[in-house]
Amino acid sequence: MPALPTPQPGPGAAGPALRRALGVRDAVVVGLGAMLGAGVFAAFAPAARSAGTGLLIGLALAAAVAYANATSTAQLAAELPTSGGAYAFGRARLGPWWGYVAGWGFVVGKTASCAAMALTFAAYVAPAGWERPVAAAAVVLLVVVADRGVTRTALVAAGLLLVVLVVLGVVVAAGATGGTWPPPGSSAGTTSVRGVLESAGLLFFAFAGYARIATLGEEVREPARTIPRAIPLALAIAVVLYALVGVTVLAVLGPDGTAASSAPLSDAVDTVGWGWAVPVVGVGAAAASLGALLALVAGIGRTALAMAREGDLPRGLAVVDARHRVPARAQRVLGVVVVALVLTVDLRGAIGFSSFGVLTYYLIANLAAWRQPREHRRWPRALQAGGAAGCVLLALTLPTAAVVGGVAVLAVGVLVRLVRLRVAA
Repeated sequence: MPALPTPQPGPGAAGPALRRALGVRDAVVVGLGAMLGAGVFAAFAPAARSAGTGLLIGLALAAAVAYANATSTAQLAAELPTSGGAYAFGRARLGPWWGYVAGWGFVVGKTASCAAMALTFAAYVAPAGWERPVAAAAVVLLVVVADRGVTRTALVAAGLLLVVLVVLGVVVAAGATGGTWPPPGSSAGTTSVRGVLESAGLLFFAFAGYARIATLGEEVREPARTIPRAIPLALAIAVVLYALVGVTVLAVLGPDGTAASSAPLSDAVDTVGWGWAVPVVGVGAAAASLGALLALVAGIGRTALAMAREGDLPRGLAVVDARHRVPARAQRVLGVVVVALVLTVDLRGAIGFSSFGVLTYYLIANLAAWRQPREHRRWPRALQAGGAAGCVLLALTLPTAAVVGGVAVLAVGVLVRLVRLRVAA
């Protein structure tokens, strides 16, 4: 297959092009901010319920699948440095329908995730009864930040990430003073293969945000050099941090205590006598939620921009702001939708379909990378095969409700596109 030209804004585009302003460090910050979201503060409890100390095996499996997916994403983004991530890659290498399925699943699923992150942030900082207004205000504030330009987005993401890293350092330091290994209490430590796979699925979704780097591909300087460096580096840092935190929590609380905890990091520092650090962990969780929300706003905005350029979303969303060179209209429409969601429904426990959409997104990215010609290959095809197989395997371990919800969301998207194509014919 011949090499593809770099995609250019289509007939639905309006305004100037996006500005290439992000270097390796900026891209790593954006990716880490997306991965070290609220999941690092909450994912270990359900993972321990599934696998006990076997969650560390689940973490290793999740890291392996994530690495395979990350190399596929980086390889594609280096060849096709445009907005949209797997939506653009799927269209270019597999065809319009493949790209559409990836883009639709990402936009719909991650919009729900935006609402969940906003509500999670508010749960940590808002007075009782004010959670929804505070969540809505957070969404508005971060959309304003995102509208000020991608460099401003990266700067704010760096500040929030610094807070999160300091707090995780406090947690690990606390565990070093009071943890034991093997961990106390072992009844939750025996688990099945199914339990390990379930924990892998939970932990995979907790650090799957490295795709945000690819969705910003049109705004990265020297993308053929920057993106293949930034994505694996951000993932490697996130995996190391998750491993340190996972070992720390297990060493202090044990598998049973971790499984029973609603806030395992807070409980860990409290258990070793660092009670003063409990509110500090709360601040870290709030900052992580905001960081993930900011990365989601940027990622969804760019994917919506790419879909609008091709007519897969209303073409009016393809407008690029002349001053700040961002998809401001797409981001603002997203903000309105998310504010409406946080004011009316609680999606924190009802976004399992988002997990299914993420796996579909990465499955299509792996299939697209498999189709790349030799001159654009940076990693062996075995990684793409492993990534695709891992996505299918993890999807099979999702709760039935998540699979049904995910299939329903994709089916609605397919129906919408069929109707649009029929009307346009």
